[in-house]
Amino acid sequence: MSKVVKQYNSSAKFLHWTSALLIVALFLLGLWMVDLTYYNQWYKIAPYWHKSIGLCLLALTLFRLIWKIITTAPPIEGKKWEIQSAKLAHAAIYLILFCIFISGYMISTADGRPIELFNWFLVPGFGSFFDNQEDIAGVIHFYLAVTLITLSTVHALAALKHHFINKDNTLNKMLRFK
Repeated sequence: MSKVVKQYNSSAKFLHWTSALLIVALFLLGLWMVDLTYYNQWYKIAPYWHKSIGLCLLALTLFRLIWKIITTAPPIEGKKWEIQSAKLAHAAIYLILFCIFISGYMISTADGRPIELFNWFLVPGFGSFFDNQEDIAGVIHFYLAVTLITLSTVHALAALKHHFINKDNTLNKMLRFK
């Protein structure tokens, strides 16, 4: 007989909240840095940090997916449509994240240069796969990022609705640390 898990484990909580923080930080940094001029002291530094943190988020997301597969999570609470919506939203968040990672890579490596990850190592660049790749991937990257932030906001609002209106354990499963 298997034991029903009542809340996420500490690792899952850490991965969730770290990912959330990084996603918001990368979104804000990305919005800010695209308007920097060549003569701004942050013109080269901000993209370097954005790319490095983005690659760290990619690694974290891959680990998070593996962790999600190998550990038991508490059941999703709510009506049938809410459970299905939550599953769909989670899948969409992961799909959008990976599309953002791919489009970011395509922006950063269109000229064939590698991406430097915090002076630790270089991620090789394969150059352009099609004409105007950097600009097209940039537009896609932007709209995916806006979609991710919007979906994440809906996710947070749904958790708050469950907590304050439904008065169930949905939010507590991800907040309480033992």
